[in-house]
Amino acid sequence: MSPRVRPLRATAPFAVFALLILGGCTSIGDFGRLQQPLVNDDIHAWVGQEAAVHAGGPVSVNNLTDDERTLRDLAFALIEAPYDRQRWDAVVLEYGQNRVFRHSLWAFDPAAYYAHLIGPFHRSSSARYNQLIDDMRNDIVRIDPFFGTARRVVDIDQRREKSMQFISTLSPPERISAMARVGENSLTIAWVHHSLTERCASYRYALEHLTVAEPMPVAAEAERILTELQQLIAGNQIVPLPRFAALAVPAVVAAK
Repeated sequence: MSPRVRPLRATAPFAVFALLILGGCTSIGDFGRLQQPLVNDDIHAWVGQEAAVHAGGPVSVNNLTDDERTLRDLAFALIEAPYDRQRWDAVVLEYGQNRVFRHSLWAFDPAAYYAHLIGPFHRSSSARYNQLIDDMRNDIVRIDPFFGTARRVVDIDQRREKSMQFISTLSPPERISAMARVGENSLTIAWVHHSLTERCASYRYALEHLTVAEPMPVAAEAERILTELQQLIAGNQIVPLPRFAALAVPAVVAAK
């Protein structure tokens, strides 16, 4: 008997949009974060559920631990496109309520980032290079906190799996829900690694095309930062299958 999949709750009701109107039609506060009244503890709980459902795995009905919640919070910023952070409806995306947005998270177009970069929001070559460099640096800053949390979650999940062997009173639904959570966690980690790999491909595409269309000395600095980002990603491969699309079942996570 499998545990019933908990439906995703509509946690962005009309009141949220009223707050957006009163707050000047934006959900973004300082440093690109959502304004505090729009946030609750499980704002990104859907990230792990989405990772499991996309891979054809079950969804756990257990509550999230503090580290599991943090893992999903940190994962979202590394999964969404860099240019989506300043959208007026960012709160809808944060809560995973926009189905089109959720579908787009799985669609990869290496030219999309470059198309945004040369759009009307960046009026000079310097602005385009600076935006590219800022986005790559933001990813670099976010990598250590995410994968530090990921390693703690991996360690606890390995202990959880071992302890389950010695608990005879666990019911089948409890056992299945616990294993489903292990799958959610590992698939979330795999999703972030996969997303970062795709991001680097987008940054590479943008840098190469900028170098040809609008060559500037700062391109060398952008190349250095991109190389640093790629090295960080390679050093944080803590799931055995780096291609998320290849995962048909919850990944077996290996600690570093």
